[in-house]
Amino acid sequence: MIRNSFDVATRVSPRLAGFIENCLENEDLPEPVTLFAVRNHLARMLSPEFREAERLHRFDVGDSLLDELDALIEEFGADAPAADFTSAQASEALSRVIEAVLDDEMRENPPTLGAIREAIAQGLAARLVGDGVLEEEESETLMGEVEALIERFGEDALAEDFIRYE
Repeated sequence: MIRNSFDVATRVSPRLAGFIENCLENEDLPEPVTLFAVRNHLARMLSPEFREAERLHRFDVGDSLLDELDALIEEFGADAPAADFTSAQASEALSRVIEAVLDDEMRENPPTLGAIREAIAQGLAARLVGDGVLEEEESETLMGEVEALIERFGEDALAEDFIRYE
């Protein structure tokens, strides 16, 4: 199947993106999690009355998550990886860490997620806490967050792609 060149995650409502994220973390769903698996999981969660009403189209469900999933499945296929339809952003604290690494004038190449993990392991988070850039409790979750991003996108993914700009 030929994919469009735009970011498909921009085509998904925040409600559906959140639901897909939950499905990606659900250990009961088969790997890899596809749009079809997400749709089936959602359909099982809905009440029998809702499913029957949707089947009979007795009311407008144009904005429902099922309709949104059906449209995505029609366009991209039932076997499309669900992860493609979510966008990942670093927390505000991890974004500050990434920016600190980006600001390192000695760096020749843009930092990857692996480089961010290494910088945290070598004490960058503690230094940023000491400088007042991070709170102590923020620094405690950084390694787990960057590990989760690495698991999903690989350690060679460019870290700056995950910065949350607010």
